[in-house]
Amino acid sequence: MNNLNISIIQTLLFWEDKPKNLTMFTEKIAEAKKQQADVVVLPEMFTTGFTMHSEEFAEKMDGETVRWMQEQAKQHQIALTGSLIIQENGNYYNRLLWVFPDGEISHYDKRHLFRMAGENNYFSPGKTRLIVEFKGWKICPMICYDLRFPAWSRNIHFDKKTNEPVFDCLIYVANWPEPRVSHWEKLLEARAIENQCYVVGVNRIGEDGNNIPYSGSSAVINSKGEKLSTTQAHQENIETITLNYDEMKHYREKFPAIQDADSIII
Repeated sequence: MNNLNISIIQTLLFWEDKPKNLTMFTEKIAEAKKQQADVVVLPEMFTTGFTMHSEEFAEKMDGETVRWMQEQAKQHQIALTGSLIIQENGNYYNRLLWVFPDGEISHYDKRHLFRMAGENNYFSPGKTRLIVEFKGWKICPMICYDLRFPAWSRNIHFDKKTNEPVFDCLIYVANWPEPRVSHWEKLLEARAIENQCYVVGVNRIGEDGNNIPYSGSSAVINSKGEKLSTTQAHQENIETITLNYDEMKHYREKFPAIQDADSIII
């Protein structure tokens, strides 16, 4: 199995300013490609910051940002992922898009809406997980607050053909405030340990339009719960980490705790 190079982009976001954010990320994605990225991960609501102005800033699936993501993925021959506000059938979603190098799109709608900011009043929750296959890897991307809910993130179902867990990597894109960043760090490690998979967490830095501070603390963690990345809090950085499939597989075989997991189906 091939290794996978994942680039995490930790950056500030321009509040409710899509043109500035798209211009900025165009440059940063090009830099990630120079680092030989296979997958580039952007933060939650990367075009606006974590705004509750869903009606004002929503786009449709044929909108400018979706087309931009397809163009970036095709140009750099990468998989590109991050979330934005999407309007569909009269509902608003905090939707993560996974764009393949050929421009094909899969998506995941955030299931757990952050009620402390009123997200549940302005967005509709998702109902199903997304697991994508890319370069032989099975990847499950999620959004911010989902990280707090282990049953939703659980790697308990096995592929009947291979008898392997259904995903190899969890990705969380986030706007996770600094006052609770210790929770973010601990929960990323916990999700890696309990699921015996890689975990990638990408969080923003800076301050948003509601004066909420973010420290980043983006991380890539291996299946043993060990941090592989060196990105520092409060610093802009583009870091590309190589995920080693054989190392993860060897650990799962040596310590197959995942096979004794309780069966929780949501």
